Amino acid sequence: MSKISDTSRLEFILEMIEDIEFIIKENNSLTKALNSRIGKHALLMCLMQIGETLHKIKDEEIRKELPVKGAYDVRNFIAHDYEGVDLGLIDNILRYLIPELKMTIENLNKK
Repeated sequence: MSKISDTSRLEFILEMIEDIEFIIKENNSLTKALNSRIGKHALLMCLMQIGETLHKIKDEEIRKELPVKGAYDVRNFIAHDYEGVDLGLIDNILRYLIPELKMTIENLNKK
């Protein structure tokens, strides 16, 4: 059993979100990042890490605030059907859901 705390897990997720933001900035846009061989693989790996880490959060009160199931479903979709990943869906997740997740985690950290 892992001794990593939920707080550490949330911090790791924020690091993955910062990595997503960096990858997008380095490629000058989300669209260009997803069309870049390296950018696409890096973004998908970050999403897999976010889903896996959210799934490991133990505190039920924290879990209620976060999209644990949805993020883990995305992780599984990427991991088990990598060639079939719908980049339009990934674009939507990165463009709209990841910023919401970041804000939710930042608000949880303020509590």
